[in-house]
Amino acid sequence: MDLSSSPTESRTGQEIYQRLARNIQTVIKGQNASIRKLLAAFFSGGHVLLDDYPGTGKTTLAKALACSVDIAFKRIQFTPDLLPSDILGVSVLNPKDQSFQFHAGPIFANLILADEINRASPRTQSALLEAMAESQVSIEGQVRILHDPFFVIATQNPVDSRGTYPLPEAQMDRFAVQFSLGYISAEEEVEILSNQTQQSPMAKLRPCLALEDILTLKQAVQQVEVSPEIKRYIVNIVNATRQAEGVQIGASPRGSIALMKIAQALALFDGYSVVRPKHIQEMAVAVLAHRLVVDPQARFSGKTADQIIREIVKRLSVPG
Repeated sequence: MDLSSSPTESRTGQEIYQRLARNIQTVIKGQNASIRKLLAAFFSGGHVLLDDYPGTGKTTLAKALACSVDIAFKRIQFTPDLLPSDILGVSVLNPKDQSFQFHAGPIFANLILADEINRASPRTQSALLEAMAESQVSIEGQVRILHDPFFVIATQNPVDSRGTYPLPEAQMDRFAVQFSLGYISAEEEVEILSNQTQQSPMAKLRPCLALEDILTLKQAVQQVEVSPEIKRYIVNIVNATRQAEGVQIGASPRGSIALMKIAQALALFDGYSVVRPKHIQEMAVAVLAHRLVVDPQARFSGKTADQIIREIVKRLSVPG
């Protein structure tokens, strides 16, 4: 069935998204835009890096998604002594028959929360590279395919650099989206306090989607039409990052692909069967900014990757 030409399928995808978003919003208050970005990455096959201050709800958002979908969830607390085998798994000798049996690590789940990912050593961080890029891992000379869906949500604190290892550019490029939650309004914070007086809302959260719903929506996202004009618009934005003043390294073609797929998800969420320019503009910063390397002089003058992307989007002509 051609989902891009079926209004019924578009409505079905939109209804599945709205059901999941409403379920998460019972726990996460005042973060509708962040939930939209998270779910766009989830259903388009990307991974998410949440970069924000402690206590803003990064871990809670990941756990709320995990509790709202009926799939396997694992949380990995990254620490300096964490080893790659703690993530991937290891073969253990069975004394009964003197054979080695593989014990799968937490990476063999559908949804992974990599908490404080920058606190582990680069060797351990690199254990996620193949998994995030190809949904497979190579262990002891054998390739093992990960589950579908496979979704990584990583968190890090942007201000506490003690005992941390900055993520290399290659790993940053594996994240389809990076964003911050930020602080909510006073009224929304009062609502959070009221909800916490007796029992945490997380304890009452129940799955609202089955695996079949997730796979249905992922397939529908892939079928959303992207016109040649929109593809050229995406490429123009990404190319502009490579030529922008103050940028040492611009976004890669992987950034173009991620922006297109994320926009497809947003279009489906909004009930469209085709991607609109507004979907590209909405996610350009979240998808591309973390892929840029800004030179030291530009950083010293106060220029950020977010500002550079916004200036590019504002400057370029929008397809009709």
